[in-house]
Amino acid sequence: MSLADPADFPRAFANAFSARDLGAVGRLFTPDADFVSLTGAWAEGREAVEEVLAAELAGTLARVKLVTGRTRLRAVAPGVAQVLQRFVLSGLSHPDGSDAGRVGVILAALLREGAEGWLAVSAQFSPEG
Repeated sequence: MSLADPADFPRAFANAFSARDLGAVGRLFTPDADFVSLTGAWAEGREAVEEVLAAELAGTLARVKLVTGRTRLRAVAPGVAQVLQRFVLSGLSHPDGSDAGRVGVILAALLREGAEGWLAVSAQFSPEG
């Protein structure tokens, strides 16, 4: 999956994440990207991004779905863009298995345009607030 526009990153991330397609998520990142996950894990490199998300989606985030909200895109320099994306995350559960309701989260990503299209060189997925 090659992104021709950095504005396509949030939806591509949400679709791959919700489908549990870790390969598709990984292909949104450069091979040497940094990623900080919702649980605070720091992944260094595309493969590590996939591994961290695989562990989270098998555990804490097993039933989670993302719904896209507000997006802010900013050109930083030629071929470099910042994307801030608000998501509503549903499907979280408390330790006892009960529904934890919906939570606002923000994905902040720095993207670079290259031969493979627009890819994240750095991203952080954080609870809102």
